[in-house]
Order: sequence, then C-alpha cells, then structure tokens
Amino acid sequence: QVQLVESGGGLVQPGGSLRLSCAASGSIVSINAMGWYRQAPGKQRELVATITTGGRTNYVDSVKGRFTSSRDNAKNTVHLQMNSLKPEDTAVYYCNADVFSTPRQAGLGYSSVYWGQGTQVTVSS
Repeated sequence: QVQLVESGGGLVQPGGSLRLSCAASGSIVSINAMGWYRQAPGKQRELVATITTGGRTNYVDSVKGRFTSSRDNAKNTVHLQMNSLKPEDTAVYYCNADVFSTPRQAGLGYSSVYWGQGTQVTVSS
C-alpha cells in the first residue's frame, strides 16, 4: 500500500502565497510522474501541474507563471508553490503519484496511481 498525505492548505488573501506539500510513503520502489489536481465546488477535478522524475513540469494555462512544482525524489515528496493567488484558485487540492511498488512491477513497467486525501485552499479577502 502507498499513502499520500498533503499539507499546507489554508485561507489566504488574494495576491498571497501558499506552499503545498505531498509526502508519499509505504511500498515504493520508485515514482514516475507526480501531479497536483484541484476540485472546486460544483466543478470537475482538473489537472493543475505535473512533474516527472527528472523535474520536467507542465501546468494548466490558468496557473502558468504563478505556480511552481518541485519534487525531492529521495524523500518521495512533491511541492506546489502558489503565488499571486486568486479567488478562482479556491479548491480542494489533491496530489497523485504513479508508483512502482515492487521490483517485479518496476521490471514489468507496471505502475499504479495513488491519491492523497486533499487539502483545502481558500483565497478570499
């Protein structure tokens, strides 16, 4: 089993910053891509950012230039630095990870995706 735990959410004023973190633990041989998603009330979950093992990142257009994702492969953690926050960034933020849990799975290229429980980010004055 693999567990992902997010932290760092909260209430912030427009224009402020927050840093989210997500730590993966459990049966992990290696992790491929890690990602951040968000879901606002009444809306579908949307992809915010992805980051590969090598640190290559992709962002949804609405957060480009404001959000930065980074990861520490040795600690199986991923971060999302969110600057210049807007009310429309309000959502529950989830991280996920594409994990090889055993050496056999890694050898076969068989990975599984795990999700965290989510952390609330509220941007409001």
